[in-house]
Amino acid sequence: MNDELGLPEALERAASALDSDSDAIRPANGDPLQLLDALDENGAGRVLTWLLCNEPAAGSELALVWAEEGSEGLAPLLGVDSAALPKAARKTLRRLIHQLRSSGVELPEDGPRPVVARLAPVEDGIDEALVTLPDPSGARLLFLATAHPGGGVRLFQAEIDEDLGLRGFEVFEIARRDARRFLRELSRGKGLPAVSAPPESLRALIARAAAEQPSEHPLPRGFAEWRSQLTETPDDTPTPGEIAEQALICPDEDREGLRSRALKQLEEGKLGPWISRLDLLEDTARQLEDAASGVVVVSEGTRRARIASLLDETLDRLYGDEAGQRAARRFEEAAFVLWKSGEEEDARACLCAARDFREKPPRENEIARAGLQRILGPFIEKLMGAESESTAQSDTSLLVKP
Repeated sequence: MNDELGLPEALERAASALDSDSDAIRPANGDPLQLLDALDENGAGRVLTWLLCNEPAAGSELALVWAEEGSEGLAPLLGVDSAALPKAARKTLRRLIHQLRSSGVELPEDGPRPVVARLAPVEDGIDEALVTLPDPSGARLLFLATAHPGGGVRLFQAEIDEDLGLRGFEVFEIARRDARRFLRELSRGKGLPAVSAPPESLRALIARAAAEQPSEHPLPRGFAEWRSQLTETPDDTPTPGEIAEQALICPDEDREGLRSRALKQLEEGKLGPWISRLDLLEDTARQLEDAASGVVVVSEGTRRARIASLLDETLDRLYGDEAGQRAARRFEEAAFVLWKSGEEEDARACLCAARDFREKPPRENEIARAGLQRILGPFIEKLMGAESESTAQSDTSLLVKP
């Protein structure tokens, strides 16, 4: 036997030996998951069998990666005919089965079947969900894949904002394999992280958003047809954010440190500001501009006091009453995504921020003020700089003139 090759090189050998599968093997360029997508069920079994016989280390590596994909990835392994394997390959297969069982993967007690395994009928299977972090405006995407009675998968995509409700909704009918590939690419993609969530928790999230949909923002077209399927869940079903809140402990003695962490994340642009009320921000910007460019010349201190007062009023408008509770929920839902992404301390910082929105008046909420400052701060600095230059050119006095 040749010296052991890496998986990409071993797959190139397999492509040369398996003419019928070479057109699927080579474009995958050594990527196990692309290969699984490209091969049909029988082809995946042939490739794995060839590797176990000729490149056992690469075959084991491929099988372990595929096994992480659930029933679809396990099917080629379960379809290997162990009786037809040479002795060394049977030994490799037994070690592989033992390793998978030891890691918690459930496999038949009698080992692989001597036939190519078939996936469970789609009706028995897919019910998967993903949710993203909020984008800078506070909206986040939800994806829910469910079995289509006629075969294939229905993939629902919803855009949700705590203030504006359901902002977008689409439904697609696609093949099961395409659905799994799409969800997998989402979870591994760049940009906004997407993590798996219990499907029922996403249904609870959609139900909450639909129930609180603002009258001035009608539900998206097409949602009514699927509303019952997407929102029917027990009343006490927790949303992803509520799951995170129940699972992560944020003791009072840690709140100051967690708040500082949240503020740092806000300043660095990793979290927030998650303000969707652009109309309020635009109104504040106009008032700030008026305050900075008024006809009456005032001292810089007076002008700054007026700007501070306007910002306080904006905080009240953005987060007063129920709006503050909705902001808290946004941070709680973000905590779930961070937690499931392995960022537990950032998740706990989000939960601490959520408590501040629930418990503190808007003007005393450092997180709320930092988010507003992140948006309006550059605008205010520009206004103050322009006004200072204009005043210096026209008059050295910044006092109010009689």
